[in-house]
Amino acid sequence: MSFKHIVSRDNPVFKQLKKLADNSRERRNEGKTLLDGVHLIEAYLEAFNDAGIELIIIPEGQSSVEATGLIQSLEHIATIMLPTLMFAELTPVASATGILALVKIPQLAAPEQPAFALMLEAIQDPGNLGSMLRTAAAAGVETVYLSTSCTDAWSPKALRGGQGAQFVLPIVERADLIVELQNFCGNSYAATMQGESLYAQDLTQATAFVIGNEGAGLRKQTIAATTKPITIPMAKSALGSVESLNAGAAAAVCLFERRRQVLL
Repeated sequence: MSFKHIVSRDNPVFKQLKKLADNSRERRNEGKTLLDGVHLIEAYLEAFNDAGIELIIIPEGQSSVEATGLIQSLEHIATIMLPTLMFAELTPVASATGILALVKIPQLAAPEQPAFALMLEAIQDPGNLGSMLRTAAAAGVETVYLSTSCTDAWSPKALRGGQGAQFVLPIVERADLIVELQNFCGNSYAATMQGESLYAQDLTQATAFVIGNEGAGLRKQTIAATTKPITIPMAKSALGSVESLNAGAAAAVCLFERRRQVLL
């Protein structure tokens, strides 16, 4: 296997990779991102084959058995090797997995009238966003809409949290949620601390759930644009009650309650 050995941070290839790892605007402008680890790269290959993979990046030293096997299967793709410390600058985890891939960001077409949608407003934590996308894919969501203030769905941390969800789930980024809610042909529900119980809703028709920022929740105007606000009933005890679920947990409960009703 042949590869180019890059040892300088001034190398233009490394500079480009570092920008893509660190900067959402660079990823958006270039239409590219970095996949970290065997699982993500294999998920990308399963969805798109290797047509969108432009470069393989490996560290000096010994890789895992899984990474070595994947590297060998992709030996026809241009490969570079980096010193361990430079490689670590490109990966979001403390323990490097042994392989990165530079890929084109896929563009999955969203249905014009999805029957099941998730709308996210101002989600800030990339790992949390990735986890919510993974939950959405598992629950059968057809389209996810991300507001302009949401974190980037294609950052290395969001991709790691999604575990391949971004490759199978149409994602509309920088969406105007008010407009999307006005155009949605079904019932839309704002997850809030007040409102009717989630479990009192008929979710067997076209349904959209709207989840807000981890701390601030949803804006009043966004809530007003939905069919109604709903809440997830929580247990109370002599010790008091938890004030609220986090955004990821709330999304999971709502999405799988809809799936449960549809499967009845």
